[in-house]
Amino acid sequence: MLNKIASHFDVAKPVNKVATLGEGFINDTFIVETVNGPRYILQRKNKNIFTDIPKMMENIYNVTTHLKKKIVEYGGDPLQETLTVIPAIDDKLYYLDEEGDFWAMCLFIEDTIAYQKADTPELAYMGGKGLGKFQRLLSDFTIPLNDILPGFHNMRFRFEQWDAAVKNNAAKRVDSVKDEINFIESHRKEMLDFWQLVEDGKIPMRVTHNDTKINNFLFDKDGNVLCVIDLDTVLTSPCLNDFGDAIRSYTNTGAEDDRDLDQVSMDKAIFDAYKQGYLSEADTFMTETEKQYLDFSAKYITFEQVLRFLMDYLNGDTYYKIKYPEHNLVRTRAQRKLFDSMSAIL
Repeated sequence: MLNKIASHFDVAKPVNKVATLGEGFINDTFIVETVNGPRYILQRKNKNIFTDIPKMMENIYNVTTHLKKKIVEYGGDPLQETLTVIPAIDDKLYYLDEEGDFWAMCLFIEDTIAYQKADTPELAYMGGKGLGKFQRLLSDFTIPLNDILPGFHNMRFRFEQWDAAVKNNAAKRVDSVKDEINFIESHRKEMLDFWQLVEDGKIPMRVTHNDTKINNFLFDKDGNVLCVIDLDTVLTSPCLNDFGDAIRSYTNTGAEDDRDLDQVSMDKAIFDAYKQGYLSEADTFMTETEKQYLDFSAKYITFEQVLRFLMDYLNGDTYYKIKYPEHNLVRTRAQRKLFDSMSAIL
């Protein structure tokens, strides 16, 4: 079946083999091997999360087309340094199968290294530099992007969802998490004041990745970021969101769902290195207001994740996959501990 799906794309040679690649939380990913030709990445996109995949693929195509142009301008390799979308044989950017599933394909980028964690300041520096370069190359992008995830990182929208979750108390858990609810409420004004700056245009909207954990960046053998991958969530939003999201994942000394809160804290050395690397590229396009709120963005994104995990717990675990009944509450408390550690440092 997978060979047949792959054959609907404009691949260079006949398909020889299709095999599962990794364990994605959102999409199903496969590697496609061709007879004496290049390899490709084939994905079944999650239509439950991405409700308009054609528009999502349009975003990816437009962004990667712009990146390729910029990469050529500085003498780089556009086939190695950004994703190459492979169209279907009908020239669409996706293939819709008989089951109603959407498939997309891109060229596999050879000779790269992927990391799951930044365990040295040197690696964190290069990750920050890679994100800054990605945003810098897109700082003059002018094509309007489709809003495929309305309300993403919009704190006013999140608090509207939050208020409904507390009021409805669908899982009858409100009384058991009073302390956590009080934590959310104690930071309401601070978070909404920041978002007001975005609404007022004092913090500009830019092209952002919106999932900046380190395994979405491919490195070369010299330790440089070669390519930014997984562009499904590319949107127009404050560039600070990307920085804050990266800091949330890069600097956490524990796991996102760590039961042992003593393991969770912010690694200041990793933070400093990432920020230095990021600003080495991003300083050229950022405004003074953006720079002023750069550190705060780490707290903003981490707080949003506390709110979302707790909200899902109150709603009866309807959004995030859980492994046990208290999983979302454990996630809430671990992310709150990380937030508290950030607040003490930043």
